[in-house]
Amino acid sequence: MTFYSRKSARIPNFYYSSCNYYFVTICTGNRRCIFGSPNILNRYGKIAEEEILKIPSHYEGVIIDKYVVMPNHVHMIVILENRNYNLNQIIAQYKSGVTRWIRKCMPDVAVWQKSYHDHVIRNQAAYEKIWLYIEANPKNWDQDCFYLDPNIG
Repeated sequence: MTFYSRKSARIPNFYYSSCNYYFVTICTGNRRCIFGSPNILNRYGKIAEEEILKIPSHYEGVIIDKYVVMPNHVHMIVILENRNYNLNQIIAQYKSGVTRWIRKCMPDVAVWQKSYHDHVIRNQAAYEKIWLYIEANPKNWDQDCFYLDPNIG
């Protein structure tokens, strides 16, 4: 029997608890559109947003600088100002919180895909580009790589 190992997207020997800016993307299970539309969040999208806003109260020295909740994914810029927490811990708690609330209404739904995508923001130009991308994401939804046509299926 052949087992496949998943290639890690992590930077080798990089400490994800280091004080940095991180661009994070988290997709829903099977990229199912469960959060509403780009400009009108449904109750599940509002849960996803509320849990993002709670992150700084759970983790001192963690700032959510910019975020957007899209129909089937979430983008955010997470700033770690101290080394008390690591990015994986923060995202795991976020996903768990959203899942717990949504499963009260939809117990069988796969809320999130396994893991998430992160990118260490290395300079001001990259930060500005990512910030603008997040800002424009709702109006560019039909060109987004995660876009699913709501009229199909």
